[in-house]
Amino acid sequence: MPVTFAAPMKTYLRILQYARPWAAFLPQYLLYTVLTIFFSIGNFTLIIPLLRVLFDKTAKVPLKAPASIPDFAPTINWVTDTFNYFFAQVLAQRGQLGALGFVCGVVVVSVLLSNVFRYLSLRLLATVRARVIRNLRRDLYHRIIGLPLGFFGGERKGDLMSRFTSDVQEVETSVVNTMTAVIKEPLTIIAYFVVLFHISVPLTLFTLVLLPISGGIIATIAKRLRTQAKQSQKTLGTMLSVIDETLGGIRVIKAFNAQEYIKGKFEAQNDQYARTSRTIDNTRDLASPFSEFAGVTVVAGLLYFGGSLILGGGSNLDGETFIGYVILFSQVLTPAKALSSSFGNIQRGLVAGERILSIIDMEPTIRDKPGAQLLPAFQHQIELRNLQFGYADQPVLQDINLTIAKGKTVALVGPSGGGKSTLADLLPRFYDPTGGQLLIDGHDVRDCTIHSVRDQMGIVTQESILFNDSIFNNIRFNTEATEAEVIEAARIANAHEFIMQTPEGYQTTIGDRGSRLSGGQRQRLSIARAILRNPPILILDEATSALDTESEKLVQEALTRLMQNRTSLVIAHRLSTIQHADEIIVLQHGRIVERGTHEDLLRGGGLYQRLNQMQSNGMLG
Repeated sequence: MPVTFAAPMKTYLRILQYARPWAAFLPQYLLYTVLTIFFSIGNFTLIIPLLRVLFDKTAKVPLKAPASIPDFAPTINWVTDTFNYFFAQVLAQRGQLGALGFVCGVVVVSVLLSNVFRYLSLRLLATVRARVIRNLRRDLYHRIIGLPLGFFGGERKGDLMSRFTSDVQEVETSVVNTMTAVIKEPLTIIAYFVVLFHISVPLTLFTLVLLPISGGIIATIAKRLRTQAKQSQKTLGTMLSVIDETLGGIRVIKAFNAQEYIKGKFEAQNDQYARTSRTIDNTRDLASPFSEFAGVTVVAGLLYFGGSLILGGGSNLDGETFIGYVILFSQVLTPAKALSSSFGNIQRGLVAGERILSIIDMEPTIRDKPGAQLLPAFQHQIELRNLQFGYADQPVLQDINLTIAKGKTVALVGPSGGGKSTLADLLPRFYDPTGGQLLIDGHDVRDCTIHSVRDQMGIVTQESILFNDSIFNNIRFNTEATEAEVIEAARIANAHEFIMQTPEGYQTTIGDRGSRLSGGQRQRLSIARAILRNPPILILDEATSALDTESEKLVQEALTRLMQNRTSLVIAHRLSTIQHADEIIVLQHGRIVERGTHEDLLRGGGLYQRLNQMQSNGMLG
């Protein structure tokens, strides 16, 4: 049992760490909570003198009232003696009706103060809750931004989105909201039992024997909830992934008449999530009625046991005090029930918290070394020396030796899966080589900061990655460029003309991933963005392969301008676009099998010649 409890408690405490600094709220919260408890208990202890007045016992049972106001002391006796002093004064001066009015007035004031301090504590807790969720979501976002590209290849986007949305929401509703139960309710229970022990030790010991039994059963229910919550959150992540894939692939779904197929995938996950949620709710809802039944059973046992003591003369309690004791004890059941319910509610949130923390705890595999240096401005050459790379036990690149002199253009060609894109991804340190070295002007990129390496590179990919923002902000992305510089970059990229034809020119919003633009237009915006960055090293990953002939011509012109006076590594699908490269590298199965100029490789009669011939025949056909 201690082992199974340790992990959830560790998760809970870690989540609470996001509420720091504790000094900003905890002393105030504890003060408000203690005052709330104090006045709440006062409300019910006043029932005893109230009953004495109503049953006309004040004359028959002399009050143990001090002759003067007692000196302050943080004890129950001081509170009791102070009240008895004023009660006796009012009773002597105004009679029983005056005493009744006095007690009722004190009850009203006590209830008012109890609720005022309760409100103040909840108000403070709302601030803490907002801080926890803000900090947790911030750390999750920052961690995801810092993880390497390889992580995203193995994760479903929908599952990551569920951690930002539903998991964070679960943490807020199930974990942070139970802070009041975890802090306030135990203090309330302890305070009530202190008063109950003060009234009668035998009766309180009797109740303490019965309560742990119900507590053990509730703990078992909470353990079952935890297992079910894990399955529920996992199912929700899968369902959100299906939704994400549906929205992203809606064109293909409709084209293949696959609506019913994709509906089936969604319905399967949706039904499973509904079943799991129903099971969780049924289990969780069992805790509350059971705790209420257990509480009433304990009260019934208390009435029987206490009544037998009083009737048998085995206790010095009078009837009014015993009734007051029972009423006080019944109030213990409210925080006990809230505490047991919170243990049930918290399980789902703890599982969600574990899912969030599992991402936050991931250490990026690509990171700066301690004492990493800034990469100096590019001057001479890029060198790949005996370069190797692989995923786990699967080699992707082997024994790559290549030098790219400053200002030269090197093209990578070859069959799909040959390692072209992987090799290009090693330059900006999206991945680090598993063997050999990648040197820029003799500096191993792994010894340099990631920021300084990427700062000298511009990348244009086959898929234009644009943002749901204005054209201007997409081109200006993460720079301090002026409007004139943005327009000049667009002109060089053959984009200015079509931009001016859009409804609001450069301030036109282009939609999600640039959905309001054609493929060629999106690609020219990507090129304009790279031009504005003005990088000395350029990586082009099949930048024209997905375009029609007219768009390709415009984009190729823009790329030619972009590549002027820059060191370029070009991954080409269409060999016609890289005929003027200074060197063409042919990759197959992760190795360099041919290298040379376009003319040299055509004369060589090898793989490049065959690829060129196949493309020529395809175009002729």
